[in-house]
Amino acid sequence: MDTTTLTRPGLTGLVETIRIVIGQGLAPEETAHEVAELVRGRRFNPGILTAEERQGSPDGYVSLVLHAESTFSIAAVVWRRGQETVIHDHVSWCAFGVLSGVEYETLYRLDGDHLVEIDRVANGPGDVSGFAPPGDIHKVKNTSPETGVSLHVYGADLSVLGSSVRRVYDLPVR
Repeated sequence: MDTTTLTRPGLTGLVETIRIVIGQGLAPEETAHEVAELVRGRRFNPGILTAEERQGSPDGYVSLVLHAESTFSIAAVVWRRGQETVIHDHVSWCAFGVLSGVEYETLYRLDGDHLVEIDRVANGPGDVSGFAPPGDIHKVKNTSPETGVSLHVYGADLSVLGSSVRRVYDLPVR
């Protein structure tokens, strides 16, 4: 059953082209990279979110589902300065594009009973990327003085799951 939710204005073209990519039956990592290219090729109006949504929350970053259906979802993540995720991985492939702020991402590899830091990347406005499990363990923090907004596309129905997070890692980092 299709669980399509209302698509925010300005996303219809992206939704249609994502459906085409998914319909190709590519491997998850290839799908993530193809969808990232679709995100890279678009300009998003900040008006895709209301003024109140663009403020974020003092309690932590906010993920707003803008579109969801059985095979993928589009969400906006709003981060105030200094807000960050816990170390986590995902239920599916993901593509994201940063609209404002700087998302400082620390990437990890699971090594038995601990994590190993393998990379750090500062993603600023216009930066786009895609990834797929396994190999998607990370933590993200807005290091910009401004509120950050990013657009995320996940290969899962967030209206059913509620979150893209599969696991949270509370392991030592060595």
